[in-house]
Amino acid sequence: MSDATELSYARERATAVRAVEAASLVCRAVQARLVEGTSLEKKDRSPVTVADFAAQAVVSHLLAMDFESDPLVGEEDAAALRQPDNAALAEKVFAGVRSVIPELTDGQILDAIDRGTYDGGATGRHWTLDPIDGTKGFLRLDQYAVALALIEDGVPVLGVLGCPNLPHDAADPERGHGCLFVGVKGEGAFMRTLDGDREERIGVADVSDPAEGSFCESVESAHSSQSDAARIAALLGITKPPFRIDSQCKYAAVARGDAPIYLRLPTRADYREKIWDHAAGWMVVTEAGGQVTDTRGKPLDFSIGRELTDNLGVIVTNGHLHGPVIDAVREVLGA
Repeated sequence: MSDATELSYARERATAVRAVEAASLVCRAVQARLVEGTSLEKKDRSPVTVADFAAQAVVSHLLAMDFESDPLVGEEDAAALRQPDNAALAEKVFAGVRSVIPELTDGQILDAIDRGTYDGGATGRHWTLDPIDGTKGFLRLDQYAVALALIEDGVPVLGVLGCPNLPHDAADPERGHGCLFVGVKGEGAFMRTLDGDREERIGVADVSDPAEGSFCESVESAHSSQSDAARIAALLGITKPPFRIDSQCKYAAVARGDAPIYLRLPTRADYREKIWDHAAGWMVVTEAGGQVTDTRGKPLDFSIGRELTDNLGVIVTNGHLHGPVIDAVREVLGA
């Protein structure tokens, strides 16, 4: 690891960590007082929370302060918040943002949210953000993540995951909750507590026999085929129950060795993943020594736009198990 590599993304790393940390604290506060009326429904019927908008505004604004010319691929826009019928919701968003950036006006907050309309692509650099990955987990008062990545010429080079509810130690949840994960190209992966600044290097589990492992999968059966996952586990000789958690926290779990496998199996042939759902996690796991492909063993292609158009599903492993897992996936899902 050269000094040049270490310094090349130092400023971006510091800004991204600060932005995700601030957004995570906003989300944690909103979730703590979650009550009826803090969500609305989008056309696809997925809930969008106050924290979703507030987190995007916070991250977008802080990125723009340091990297004004960098575009942002975000999940949300402020169109709904500009509607008079959603004035009460907008006021909650404004209050959430001002809890960490008090000087912002209503208009500045809405404009910051609307910065996330970039379409991505294969040239230049841009950021991609999922302000709350795992919205249903958030609403269940369970796991979710703030996921931010920097992509250069179609390849992630920096990823930060804020996981406000993830235990510091999966084996001892009573030790505390709230983690932040960082992966930078060529520098490795690191974890710190959300309310601290001491980082520790993390790495994937040293497991080479699939039967000794376990796998992560989505809590929501609509997000990943749990029946196919059970068949794959049987082929691999895995007898441990699946580790079901929401969001890109699954990437974090693989990166720090909680489980050596994460399966996100397609529930329908025409569905394509969004880049903001995987870019940050991809970076953290890759730098932790793991491997990420789609279900056919193809690398994830972040260069096409806002979606992983050329990929089907996602397989994440510690690297040692990737070949056997892909073989089992192919046997269950077919060529």
